Amino acid sequence: MTTPTPKDPLGSAWMIVAALGFTVMNVCIKAAAAKFGFNSGELVFWRMSFAAVVLGIMAKARGDTFATPHWKTHLNRSVVGTAAMFCLFYAVMHLPLATGVTLSYTSSIFLAVFSFFILKERIAFYTQAVLLFGFFGVVLLLNPSFKGGQEIAALAGLAGGAMSGWAYLQVRELSLLGEPGWRVVFYFSITGVVMASVWATLTGWHSIPLSALPYLFCIGLAAMLAQLSMTRAYKVGNKFTVASLSYLTVVFSALSGTIFLGDTVTWQETFGMIIIVTSGILSSIRPVSIKKWLTKTS
Repeated sequence: MTTPTPKDPLGSAWMIVAALGFTVMNVCIKAAAAKFGFNSGELVFWRMSFAAVVLGIMAKARGDTFATPHWKTHLNRSVVGTAAMFCLFYAVMHLPLATGVTLSYTSSIFLAVFSFFILKERIAFYTQAVLLFGFFGVVLLLNPSFKGGQEIAALAGLAGGAMSGWAYLQVRELSLLGEPGWRVVFYFSITGVVMASVWATLTGWHSIPLSALPYLFCIGLAAMLAQLSMTRAYKVGNKFTVASLSYLTVVFSALSGTIFLGDTVTWQETFGMIIIVTSGILSSIRPVSIKKWLTKTS
């Protein structure tokens, strides 16, 4: 007789923990850049170094193997994913926190587009309508940034969202190939450390005062805990609930940016965020599920 697996008391709520972790990471990124002048290459380096060291030590302690026959797919995912992180960090550093964070969530929109053009997956009319709705939100969100002379940061954030969508395609492929999640994140982190080192060397390293250490430590720790919490949420929680709760990062970022960083968000940006978040949630719902829900409530 097998012992039943104990139910996780948090379940889908692990995603709330993850959202808080990602928010702390983004607040520290913006604060570290403003106070100490760190560039995106340096911040990506410290964020990735923490994960690479901790995951490497944990894998070694468990006796896991680092060898993989799928190194080309790992390299593709890691290079594109790191480039996306450069862009998104730059957007977070130069735009209102909520705007920069919301642009990262356009990845779900681009993922659907790439799935159609590259994987030749059929997109239902419902999904097409949701995608158009999402792109309308992107236009609204970016309009104030373009008018305010922040078009480079806005385009960087949008490019980061697009590259994240492409990277998620590679993660899906690695998952189908049987690669464990820790190895995907580990090679992603190692590649990020190398690429960030090169970029930071070209753009210039800054000296690290003692007062900057808590910020850099929080960036690495918060990112790792958020990633682990998100993984746990998708493992033990309801996938639709988890996907919906993930957008709390936008809400937490908007509140944190206003309270701690003095950010101001226009009505157009707020409306654009609401549309992008709504389209992201709707894209994770199958039309069949909506029909069932309507039938139950009618």
